[in-house]
Amino acid sequence: MNHQVTSLAPGLYLVSTPIGTARDITLRALDTLASADVLAAEDTRSLRRLMDIHGVSQGDRPLLSYHDHSGGKARAKLLEALGQGKSVAYASEAGTPLIADPGYDLSREAAQAGHLVTAAPGASAVLTSLTLAGLPTDTFLFAGFLPNAAKARQTRLRELAGIPATLVIYESPKRVTASLADMAEVFGPDRPAALCRELTKKFEDVRRGTLEELKTSQEDTPARGEIVMVIDRSRGQEASEEEIKAALVKAMLEFSVKDAAEMVSKAYGIPRRTAYQMALALGKDGS
Repeated sequence: MNHQVTSLAPGLYLVSTPIGTARDITLRALDTLASADVLAAEDTRSLRRLMDIHGVSQGDRPLLSYHDHSGGKARAKLLEALGQGKSVAYASEAGTPLIADPGYDLSREAAQAGHLVTAAPGASAVLTSLTLAGLPTDTFLFAGFLPNAAKARQTRLRELAGIPATLVIYESPKRVTASLADMAEVFGPDRPAALCRELTKKFEDVRRGTLEELKTSQEDTPARGEIVMVIDRSRGQEASEEEIKAALVKAMLEFSVKDAAEMVSKAYGIPRRTAYQMALALGKDGS
């Protein structure tokens, strides 16, 4: 297959690559890889293999290794190429650069130096897991990888526990059993979640259930491969009707009925319409 080789404007092009299935790469990503003056990759072997699959020739263009352990030396070479007016395409090993992958320092320094920084977007395990988990997607938080140490992991989970957004967490198959146990303890065993593994690959598997159910499933049948955990948002603290009314009365001393209802609905995890109707009733009663 021939790919469009065009003259790219000087700048840094962040190229997303497939997370499992090679055909998930975009045509624009292939054109960018075919056209850039300089190629850089988190894993040069993986990029060469991907380019070979799609018939993109490296030719005599340099292909540099750039990852978290390559230090500032490799970054300096890429910034030098940008300073010479060249186009640089940087690809993660899988997925989107900077999203739990290298590239942040390179992107930041290129932008600070006044170079064009743009992206050829594509596959992302974050978005793929959200579309498959069966949990709310209107508001979500990507929390990356959890700490290795149990105490630090539990502390991080407590920080995330009350956030009113669906949580997306990358996890290692070696740690997922311990992490699920910690999640069930910190978030509560009945919190809905999904364990997504090997996304877009032959053995793709999505397990849905409560954290307790997923913990039991993992203990009985350990999940292998790349894993993404998606956990339902905090639904707010459970409270009696009297507690909610008391909160509304207090809020309405300082805010309008509408604003007070919205604040209390978010704080207690109840529908905004319900809180608004309760607030109106309290106002009519003169309570």
